[in-house]
Amino acid sequence: MSKALQGVRVVDMTHVQAGPVCTQMLAWLGADVIKIEPPGRGDVTRSQLRDIPDVDSLYFTMLNSNKRSLSLNIKHERGREILWELLRRSDVLVENFGPGALDRQGITWEKLQAEAPRLIYASIKGFGPGSYENAKAYETIAQAMGGSMSTTGFEDGPPTSTGAQIGDSGSAVHLLAAILAALLQRHQTGRGQRVQIAMQHAVLNLCRVKIRDHQRLQHGPLAEYPNSEFGHTVPRSGNASGGGQPGWALRCRPGGPDDFIYVIIQPHVWERLVRQIGREDLLGDPAWDTAEGRLTHLNEVFATIEAWTMQHSKWEVFDQLNAIDVPCGPVFDTGDIVQDQSLRDSGMIVEVDHPERGTYINVGCPLRLSDSPVEISRAPLLGEHSDEVLQEVLGLEQPELAVMHSEGVI
Repeated sequence: MSKALQGVRVVDMTHVQAGPVCTQMLAWLGADVIKIEPPGRGDVTRSQLRDIPDVDSLYFTMLNSNKRSLSLNIKHERGREILWELLRRSDVLVENFGPGALDRQGITWEKLQAEAPRLIYASIKGFGPGSYENAKAYETIAQAMGGSMSTTGFEDGPPTSTGAQIGDSGSAVHLLAAILAALLQRHQTGRGQRVQIAMQHAVLNLCRVKIRDHQRLQHGPLAEYPNSEFGHTVPRSGNASGGGQPGWALRCRPGGPDDFIYVIIQPHVWERLVRQIGREDLLGDPAWDTAEGRLTHLNEVFATIEAWTMQHSKWEVFDQLNAIDVPCGPVFDTGDIVQDQSLRDSGMIVEVDHPERGTYINVGCPLRLSDSPVEISRAPLLGEHSDEVLQEVLGLEQPELAVMHSEGVI
């Protein structure tokens, strides 16, 4: 069966997380992703956070599945020539270097338009055009400046980053969408185009509902928030759902750090929920019977439900509340995630064999296409496909490859 992006060639000049996650998804969808890495060292994450000496780290292997590695010294004249030959024969270039880094190496949008007019040049930067354009960005900086940190955490605590990598991996998903749109438009125009995502902008897009609530504050306090006081900006609201229905993370037995279940109270399930927790005495009380009444004392409402959840494990609560159609979800710790059978059955947790590391766990592809199933293969060793790519794509022969090896070009 063919893949959705079969026949699309991607030159991957990315490193660390944001760029590699995007190109990994392109590879999962069937693109031929050729990762360009400096000889001898490769992507910096090959050696970062290593758990096994002299073996590619999980940081690298988990973000670079299904790619081919070409080690290429683009500081060498012949290396630069090879890079340009590849670009002329490719559909997409993806990079996430600092602002101006590729321009300084002569890889400019203007030259790419002249040399490879059908090429889509895709970039992730920290910030878009403007006063922050040349500032450096990392995951948590993007969260800080995109609106996430100020609205995450509890009212009496500091701004808090989220464990989800919404700055890096969130930007990668945005860039993937933009690349796919550019490929589709190229069918109509025959031209490539410049595609850019700013990490700050991607985080802001994911914080859209907080900008909604910022404007709602002009008309008074936000009833669905548990906060007692409101200023002129959206406050941190702990585990409040932030949506139309109130929710909270409730403690469960035996009381470990992740023995919690998140429960959302929909108006039409309130009576069933009250009967399930054995508090029929609350029925008929106007302060409890209506959604509007409950919003005035949400902390007491959830404390009442928590008195029941603490008598049961999060899995027991999940089963009992699902049986009466109450939306809820146990808090999965990382152990729950990697052991969960449903995630394994769905292909979202996969085991991958690696020639040096052995078997490791990776997160699978969340994109599901009925005619383009994804098979997760391991990340490449450094330069593993150098000869193969240059022979297959550029038609170079073994004697020239041998010379380039000896001269440190590849």
